Amino acid sequence: MKTVYNTATSLDGFIADQDNSLEWLFSVEGGEPGSEGGEALSEVEDFIKNAGAIVLGATTYEWVREHTGGEPWPYRAPTWILTHRDLPRVEGDLRFASADTDRELRDLHGEMVEAADGRDVWVVGGGRLAADLARMGLLDEVVVSVAPVSLGGGAPLLDGRVRLRALEAGLKGPFACLRYEVVRD
Repeated sequence: MKTVYNTATSLDGFIADQDNSLEWLFSVEGGEPGSEGGEALSEVEDFIKNAGAIVLGATTYEWVREHTGGEPWPYRAPTWILTHRDLPRVEGDLRFASADTDRELRDLHGEMVEAADGRDVWVVGGGRLAADLARMGLLDEVVVSVAPVSLGGGAPLLDGRVRLRALEAGLKGPFACLRYEVVRD
């Protein structure tokens, strides 16, 4: 069991554009499932299917909710949404929480690990959450598919200092796929 930040990023290190949108990712030529490069997306889909728990921030939750048209939550695993706001809810195993202190985040991570029942915890985003988990020694890996596009600004891949050790690199269609181990101090 690992806690893994598995996401896509622009070449200049942004996971969402300045409008908090992911539309840029779906416009990458070859970035659709079944196309050249769809292999990278298929690996991510396999990872998601096998995740035992999911955690994400409010902005990511709102984007997914808006782009699924109010349908039930698209993931089966128990999902924690970290927020201070009262957000619209959709059908699914969703748990809304806030973690203002390291202790609260550590406790929530413990709940996620328990719920994952030996499977991986998927950190969807954002970059601040992933960096906080890394700082606390709770993040094990960063897996990122780098898209051949530059955004010039937006939400950073990692919003804080995180030391990484390269484990794997490869090309899958238009994406550079990288896997890193988080270096613990």
